[in-house]
Amino acid sequence: MSTPDRLIEATQELLWERGYVGTSPKAIQQQAGTGQGSMYHHFAGKPDLARAAILRTAAAMRATAEQVLGGRGSAYERISAYVLRERDVLRGCPVGRLTMDPDVIASDELRAPVDETIGWLRGRLAEIVQEGLDRGEFNRTLMPDEIAATVVATVQGGYVLARASGSTAAFDAGVRGLLSLLAPRTGSGSTPSPPWTRH
Repeated sequence: MSTPDRLIEATQELLWERGYVGTSPKAIQQQAGTGQGSMYHHFAGKPDLARAAILRTAAAMRATAEQVLGGRGSAYERISAYVLRERDVLRGCPVGRLTMDPDVIASDELRAPVDETIGWLRGRLAEIVQEGLDRGEFNRTLMPDEIAATVVATVQGGYVLARASGSTAAFDAGVRGLLSLLAPRTGSGSTPSPPWTRH
């Protein structure tokens, strides 16, 4: 892995774990195994490196989501696959956690990729809900944009509740509730268990 890649990867991990303030240049260098000279040779400073890390984290989130949302199956099955996919619930969402970082939100450059990624996810989910409506899968009263916002809010809010309680139970309950509301009326009525709770 190149030095810039090591620095970006280290910053991604530290931003996820510690936030912007806790991600010091020294901590980045130690995590990446590089010196100060290498860091400032490749990046103008901490804000420049943080932006590169956030952009990469956002791109990874999009790719992971699209792999599931762009897969086969009905609209309901793809949304189910997205909310039920295996994830480190107690660690939280690497993009969602940035929205709670005041230093990230205060910076237009750092906030933009976060906002764009969440906006992309809502738009992608709305497209899939519309597909389901067009195929007669869902109740006609559902509004794609509102359902998409609800899916994102359920997942992101579930992370917060899980971290607060130290248990995935709240996340699991929110996902099950969401899927039971979306479930096609012709279905069996049963909602699958999240993969991290299956035995």
